[in-house]
Amino acid sequence: MELSSVCTESISKDGCIMKSDRGDVELDIELLYKAVPQLAKVFHIIDKIGEGTFSSVYLGQAQMRDGTKELFALKHLIPTSHPTRIAAELQCLTVAGGRENVMGVAYCFRKDDHVVIVMPYMEHQAIVDVIGSLSFEEVRLYIYHLLKALRHIHQFGIIHRDIKPNNFLYNRKSKLYALVDFGLAQGTADTQIELLKPLRKHWLKEHILPSAASRAPLPVRTQSSSQKPVRTIQQDLTCNCYFTERVCNICIHTLKQVKQSSSYPLTVTNVALSSCTAAIDVWSAGVILLSLLSGRYPFFKASDDMIALTQIMTIRGSRETIQAAKAFGKAVVCSRELPRQDLRTLCETLRGRKLVSQGAKEPPMALLSRAQRGAAKWRKTSPDTAYDLLDRLLDLNPTTRITAAQALQHPLFRDL
Repeated sequence: MELSSVCTESISKDGCIMKSDRGDVELDIELLYKAVPQLAKVFHIIDKIGEGTFSSVYLGQAQMRDGTKELFALKHLIPTSHPTRIAAELQCLTVAGGRENVMGVAYCFRKDDHVVIVMPYMEHQAIVDVIGSLSFEEVRLYIYHLLKALRHIHQFGIIHRDIKPNNFLYNRKSKLYALVDFGLAQGTADTQIELLKPLRKHWLKEHILPSAASRAPLPVRTQSSSQKPVRTIQQDLTCNCYFTERVCNICIHTLKQVKQSSSYPLTVTNVALSSCTAAIDVWSAGVILLSLLSGRYPFFKASDDMIALTQIMTIRGSRETIQAAKAFGKAVVCSRELPRQDLRTLCETLRGRKLVSQGAKEPPMALLSRAQRGAAKWRKTSPDTAYDLLDRLLDLNPTTRITAAQALQHPLFRDL
């Protein structure tokens, strides 16, 4: 695919001239042209279509050698990104991308510490805008194609680590899907992506600490005369609330909490238990399916680890949570036992607010509200196999959690 220089006038998708006073967006586009001057020779940047912590995404139009015009997504990585991380993301896209619902890479531009990854543009809809109107068949196809993408990247030893609807593009009309954004990817122990190997070693060094160190007492700061004295910590415990039903001030102030993504948070249970395995991607796929079946997005929304753990425990029950933690040498203490939720009942309740009580006769459709009619129709079209798969995807123990390859063999997808 060869490109030629393009004119500088603004052209929309339908060929019309665009006039815009978008202010900040126009300024960002101008700064990008200055940072990577060679872009101006190839692309006319139309708009800014996405922005995250580590990158911004722009919509660009290029005139091909044959005279046709084509749209591309231009991902501008923040200049502070580590070169190895950038190279690893490119290698993931090059090796695994372009097939099996995984986005490929078309070109890459670099000027000093500015890098722009150019990918084919795929028109898509945000899940938050369509979740209420999706049919069960659309949900089934969505999760099937997501699992196909996960199976594919896991075969290369790639752990995406940021699976969420915003990173799995969905074109509802054309039934197209694409997994994007490998900026946080890690490698498995046997990864085929060479540049992920040093990143994995660094991750293990930073996160997997010797068991003795994890049990060591917390340091106590020297107090001035104006400060209140801190209680002495027992030498054989991590703090003075260890294995009790409360959290002491020491833990509140010193616990390193995982940064939560406002759009789709990683959960403490899986950060703690999954370590660096592909099981964390499968868990995320399960949370997405939970959102789609319940019609609630985001389903989990926690400001810190403790709230995230409590929300998970409310769904999966305290017993399974405690057992999963115990399998990895960790302890979870709960003030009271929380029952495990029936996933079908939970999803149907959230979607339609429980049409009728258990065992009661369902009222005629004419007497139901529009939302209740939609929920009633959903209940009749969603089989038990969907909730069985959901249960397997949300297994808290990553060693027994179903894999993406196994999930694709589930009875829910028998005819696909």
